[in-house]
Amino acid sequence: MQPSFTTLDNFGHSLKAQSFVVRARNVDDVHAAFLRATKEGLTVTARGAGRSYNDASMNAGGLVLDLTGMNRILEWAPATGVIRCEPGVTIRQLWEYILIDGWWPPVVPGTMRPTLGGVLSTNIHGKNNFRAGPIGEHVLEFSALLPNGKAVTCSPKKNAGMFYAMIGGLGMLGIFTSITLQMKRVYSGVVEVRAWPTSGLREQLESIKENAPQNDYIVGWFDTIGLQRGQVHAANMLAAGADADPREYLQVEKQNLPERFFGVLPKSALHYFMRPFFSNNAGMWLVNTAKGISALRRHSYKQPHAAYQFYLDYVPDWERSFGEGGLIQYQSFVPADNAHQVWTEMLVRAKGLGLPPYLGVTKRHRPDKFLLTHAVDGFSLALDFKVRRPLELAHLLQTF
Repeated sequence: MQPSFTTLDNFGHSLKAQSFVVRARNVDDVHAAFLRATKEGLTVTARGAGRSYNDASMNAGGLVLDLTGMNRILEWAPATGVIRCEPGVTIRQLWEYILIDGWWPPVVPGTMRPTLGGVLSTNIHGKNNFRAGPIGEHVLEFSALLPNGKAVTCSPKKNAGMFYAMIGGLGMLGIFTSITLQMKRVYSGVVEVRAWPTSGLREQLESIKENAPQNDYIVGWFDTIGLQRGQVHAANMLAAGADADPREYLQVEKQNLPERFFGVLPKSALHYFMRPFFSNNAGMWLVNTAKGISALRRHSYKQPHAAYQFYLDYVPDWERSFGEGGLIQYQSFVPADNAHQVWTEMLVRAKGLGLPPYLGVTKRHRPDKFLLTHAVDGFSLALDFKVRRPLELAHLLQTF
């Protein structure tokens, strides 16, 4: 198992690093990588699908352990919804495997491409964090290999301290080798979605807080350039018996996102057409204005799970729309009483410098038990910044 010296980048294509990459196929490969790193004095970083917005899986000059080859589903119990997987299994593999049996992952990010090892190491949240918590709360047990070569098994009751430290620990304590999760029972392949406009950030946060308890999922879009327009999407799972034909959309082919825009333009090429708008503030003002106008009406509709959950997968390689400099995402978690003031100051400052974020997404959150946690009784705001004037942008983000 010879490492290859490879240039890696982050998901936003704003950072690059040269690292020694080892592609692991099994636990023995992971152990061998630890031994090599110890012998050669190298640090080790785990890497899954490389979907992190930051440099979490790059490790310049060190050893990067690529776990995408450890991608087997080891056990599945359709009667109980308990599944055991290797860390390289992707969210897409997971939902496609269990959907036909009437199950769905309890927490998913906005894209189906990350690996389970990756989402567990960052303890990702979804549009239902206020209700379901992060992905770690649905882990029944995991096995891991520590840097000293020791294999451990952890659960909320067994080695609990390590359980709550490794989940969300960015791989600093060891490498997940198998993960056992509880899936969520669903009685239909679609969700009932409601969408409504909001005016200003305060109204959006109040609307999300007020409506979250009555919904399974809720998320907001906010115009971070105009600072006035927004939209909230809330969704609920259908109850047993509510779908006249529940099996229809429990088929994978009914969930897959369309490959063409308006049935004509291949979505794989769409990011080329988006780039002129994403290359400057005026272009994004037009995009946000158009989206704001389209969001003015209230409406309800049914939507497949994948279409509602994986919005970031509608346009393949959408991040390349930001151009050569790439993008940086800055996501902050703020208590409910302070969120409006904090984010208003941030957005006004960024706009004043001519470096406004191009996308803003708000979500509702609650506390959890994990050691390294972003949990808060409040909200998160994810901001996507195009990398222009990088030194000024870096200074701006460091002062937030």
